[in-house]
Amino acid sequence: MITVFYDGTCGLCHRSVQFLLNRDPRGKLFRYATLSGQTAEEALPPKENRPDSVAVLTTDGRILIRADAATHIGYALGGPWWLLSALFALLPGFIRDCLYNGVAKRRYALFGTKTESCPILPPEQREFFLP
Repeated sequence: MITVFYDGTCGLCHRSVQFLLNRDPRGKLFRYATLSGQTAEEALPPKENRPDSVAVLTTDGRILIRADAATHIGYALGGPWWLLSALFALLPGFIRDCLYNGVAKRRYALFGTKTESCPILPPEQREFFLP
């Protein structure tokens, strides 16, 4: 199971989690946790070294950040998202991270913020969210 850590106050991050939930409604691929939650405290580096927008804990225990995390998520989704991720992965890492960082720096201005750390979910999907 892949754990997706996200910024609980970011509108883009909330939309991204909703996007993933819509494509994985039974929770076979992903679990979710905010970057400020207990699961992140236990699994990720200390806050001062933690990414501020997205991180992924892979099934084999690797921690991926920035564009590598987004690409890994796309691969896991399969189908057209796998292809898009494969094309994105052809770019050199510094270019992928530059593109990712450009969006990440403007995410609050473009997508706003959320006051709640988890979206309202049907009961069967609440278990996909870790503390």
